[in-house]
Amino acid sequence: NCLLYDEFIMREFDAGRIDRELFTKKHEKIVLHGHCHQKSLASVEASARMLSIPVNYTVETLPTGCCGMAGSFGYEKEHYKYSMEIGEQQLFPLVRKYSAEAIVAAPGTSCRQQILDGTGQRAYHPVELLRDALLCEKKDEQ
Repeated sequence: NCLLYDEFIMREFDAGRIDRELFTKKHEKIVLHGHCHQKSLASVEASARMLSIPVNYTVETLPTGCCGMAGSFGYEKEHYKYSMEIGEQQLFPLVRKYSAEAIVAAPGTSCRQQILDGTGQRAYHPVELLRDALLCEKKDEQ
C-alpha cells in the first residue's frame, strides 16, 4: 500500500481535494524525463498529469531511456565516459533542443545531475515545479 508522490497527488486531485484554482495561470511548457526506476515500477504518466494541474502548463514526456547515470555508475571515474555517451544517445540532444522554450523536469536525483553535467541545463523535480506554481496569498500573481 505504497504510492509514489505523483500517484498520491493525482489521487487527491481526482478526489477533488486539490483545486486547480490554487495554482498559477501562467503559461509554461515542461519537458519530462522519467526516472528508470519509476518507469520500471509504474510509469511517468502520473508525473505528467500532476504537472498538468496548473491549467496553462503543457507537459511533454521525452521519449528517453536511461540518462546514463544509473545510480552511482556515472559518478565512478572509470564509468564517466560511458555514462556521458549514454546520455548523448537520446536525453542530452532532446534537452538541448527544448531548453530554450521549456522547463526540464526529472524526478531522479541522478538524472538531474546527469542533465546538468551533460547539457549545462538545470532540471527540476516535478514536485518543485508544482510547489512553485502554487498561489500562496497573492492572487495577483495569476
